[in-house]
Amino acid sequence: MPSNFLIKILNEFLIYLKSIRGYSQNTIDSYRIDLVRFLNFLEEKGIDDYNDINKTILSSYFSILGTIGLSTRSISRNYSSIRSFFRYLVTNDYIETNPALKFKGPKIKVNPPEVLSFSEISKILDQPNTKTLLGLRDKAMLEFAYATGVRVSELINVKVNDLFFNEEIVRIFGKGSKERLVPIGSSAIYWVNQYLSKVRPVLAKKVISGNFLFLNFRGRKLSRMGFFKILRQYVNDAKIDKNVHPHTIRHSFATHLLERGADIRVVQELLGHSKISTTQIYTHLDSSMLREVLIKYHPRSQRLYSS
Repeated sequence: MPSNFLIKILNEFLIYLKSIRGYSQNTIDSYRIDLVRFLNFLEEKGIDDYNDINKTILSSYFSILGTIGLSTRSISRNYSSIRSFFRYLVTNDYIETNPALKFKGPKIKVNPPEVLSFSEISKILDQPNTKTLLGLRDKAMLEFAYATGVRVSELINVKVNDLFFNEEIVRIFGKGSKERLVPIGSSAIYWVNQYLSKVRPVLAKKVISGNFLFLNFRGRKLSRMGFFKILRQYVNDAKIDKNVHPHTIRHSFATHLLERGADIRVVQELLGHSKISTTQIYTHLDSSMLREVLIKYHPRSQRLYSS
């Protein structure tokens, strides 16, 4: 068992992530798992002072992570957690120097999720039976997801008072409770209004429904897993043979915008990314698209013909 002092500082850090940084509970739980594993390693090494940690100890720890079956992505996440923790320790004078500054974490190849074509998206959106209550809800929800490109965590937390349909925008609270306003198209507005007038009043129950927009059949806020099951069913019904997850809708939203000429910084704003590099990862374009853009716009790429 790590010393009480080490655990005390860890708990302070987790409180900081929640109260100051505004991280979600899922993210905080991931940090806790990663850092408790690290503290257990320090205990085995007889280390009870964060000042005694150096590059050699970190190298030893990450070598072990590579032998216990963790994926490269999981190891990279552990590195990110530890690096953030050490920054906190330095900022709050618990340690004098940051050993993670001289230690490079593992490099990972980021494989973006599959992209659905516009035709495939349309097939999915056409699957719900809008003559039924839940079918109409699902239609509104899928239209909303594709129209706004929101994360699934953002989708299930949208509230009725976040809708400003007269201005054709919706208010989204993203990571770290950061607020952004996202335009929404007429098709999604139509179906969400249909849901609001015909379905939500039937599903809603006092107290448990709150003001959340999308509800399950029990009247509670829809869960992440609930949305995933709904999406998976309609993907199967549309006979689309791709590994589609909720994030695939978001990724397709961004890619379709870029393919049609949207500026990447506008897409960055719509997605709620703090860094342009994140948007570039999520919105890769295929080589043929890039080649077409190059030929069209680069002054030395067009073929010259003599008369």
